[in-house]
Amino acid sequence: MKLLNVRMFFMVCLFLPAAVLRPDPSKAAEEEGGKTNVLFIICDDLNADLGSYGNPQVQSPNIDKLASRGMLFENAYCQYPLCGPSRASFMTGLYPNQNLITKNRIYIRNRLPDVQTLSQMFINNGYQATRVGKIYHYDVPKAVGTDGHDDPASWMHTFNPKGRDVAEEDKIFTLREGRYGATLSWLAAEGDDNEQTDGIGAAETVKLLKQYADEETPFFLAVGLYRPHTPYVAPKKYFELYPLENIQVPAVPDGYLKTLPPDAVRSVTRMKEQLNLSDELSRQAIRAYYASISFADAQIGRMLDALTETGLDKNTVVVFTSDHGYHMGEHGWWQKTTLFENADRVPLIIAAPGMKEAGGRTRSIAEMVDFYPTLAELCGLEAPAYLSGVSLVPTLEDPETASRRDAFTQYANGYGLRTARYRYTEWGTKGEKGAELYDHQRDPEELHNLIQSADPELLKQLSARLHERIEESMKVPLGITRITP
Repeated sequence: MKLLNVRMFFMVCLFLPAAVLRPDPSKAAEEEGGKTNVLFIICDDLNADLGSYGNPQVQSPNIDKLASRGMLFENAYCQYPLCGPSRASFMTGLYPNQNLITKNRIYIRNRLPDVQTLSQMFINNGYQATRVGKIYHYDVPKAVGTDGHDDPASWMHTFNPKGRDVAEEDKIFTLREGRYGATLSWLAAEGDDNEQTDGIGAAETVKLLKQYADEETPFFLAVGLYRPHTPYVAPKKYFELYPLENIQVPAVPDGYLKTLPPDAVRSVTRMKEQLNLSDELSRQAIRAYYASISFADAQIGRMLDALTETGLDKNTVVVFTSDHGYHMGEHGWWQKTTLFENADRVPLIIAAPGMKEAGGRTRSIAEMVDFYPTLAELCGLEAPAYLSGVSLVPTLEDPETASRRDAFTQYANGYGLRTARYRYTEWGTKGEKGAELYDHQRDPEELHNLIQSADPELLKQLSARLHERIEESMKVPLGITRITP
């Protein structure tokens, strides 16, 4: 097999059987009669509560089927656990401190007027780049059906679905009257999938795939589903998959908050209406979230079926992911914006032409900023030299090959480092406002902060590496203009 000139930082063990690529996926696609296409599917606010990720309760058969023919990354992480910064990061291939986007509602051209986004790379190489739904930041649900904070230069064609879930806001239960997107809210809706925003988006995606196949159009098709973002709206049949009595609410040890630095405490207590929910209300929220996942999964199934029926699966890379993780009661918190595993870890499945039918799994660490260079290499395109990510193709070829040594995530004044074993977090400048350490071999739920009892040499090593990553994340990208706010 042809070796790719990509630096391998370290080796990890205990991987499950591999999926394997042919030596050059782009040439494999040419043998099929054209360029390598991309179908990029992203859910909004989806964590790793999926069947293929080991959740025994959540029903996600279509995502699981994709995993069976692709590579599932068990340890993929966002760079900022908030919609706008995360999406701007992977679309530009830069860390938030590089593209200067660490808040929602920022248009990327207001910070990087001449950046070449991921989809623009495809446009510049003769592809049709299309957006269906949410790729850049949107205020959900009030901006559904609009362009939101989209980047027009990233697309040649866009489609903004809008369904009855938006029209029926008055039927939605919410913890804060009149608020649906930033607090827990849900509805077991009447009607069928095709009436919902994501059902309409899926139908448009199917239509486009058939059109591209008929016209032999090379494409980068990005489909952004709005679920399971709040409000958790899905047809009633999906709620019926999850009886309330079967839902388990995560437990939090007594005195837990006292073990955290003050800024970490604020990250899991700042939304007062979501604290100390009753068991009954917690079960309802979790059921609604799971129902929304299964609804989104069904729409993904429609897209993947169309890809197979048209024959496009033979020369199309499929990427499935989310913009960040999500808490559903873990650490006593709901939703995102923390530096815990729940908010920072994302599902990531990549299926490329030339992979064997049997899917692979890898524990190799990945970052969302790696999407850009990975898709460039898979499609035989030249990515900009200033990108901060690394290609994950070596891991796609061999799941025991680690493309990365660790993952870096930031939020507010905190910075987190995730290694194969540890999560280490510092708050404030050089940790002046406190730090956290969790050992995933003994404490996968990250409920026991070891910062006071850990080996000083280990802490020294992790802190030094975190500061290296912070410095790297602030490196000014060469060749593009930055407008400092």
